[in-house]
Amino acid sequence: MRRWVEELESRHGLGLLTERSRRLVLVSYVLLVALLVWNGLAMEAGTNPLTPIVIRTLPLILFLPSIVGKRARGHAWLSFVSLLYFVQGVMLATLPGQGLLGVAESLAALALFTGCMFYARFRSRQVKMGHGE
Repeated sequence: MRRWVEELESRHGLGLLTERSRRLVLVSYVLLVALLVWNGLAMEAGTNPLTPIVIRTLPLILFLPSIVGKRARGHAWLSFVSLLYFVQGVMLATLPGQGLLGVAESLAALALFTGCMFYARFRSRQVKMGHGE
């Protein structure tokens, strides 16, 4: 795997790979938040309908400064947090009538994990080599 990534870096360059992985992070992040909000709106939350939305999206929103600031370490931690959403999506997919939403959440979380993992690697190598912004 390491050899494959190093070959990818030499073939395409760190700048392009960093930009593509950042794009994947942004798209999957927005998609995952949208799916969580949509599912939270569908829940019956009693007196305060915003509670399920806040509880589900707060861990992702806490990483927004790292995403905006393009910090590799924040992306690395976000990749770990995204695995929790992957597990939640898999569990949701097993519930009757929730299969499609669960699969969509799992795929969005998996894309977020992959994008964050690659961005953290490429960005840290870019900064290490002195090509950072």
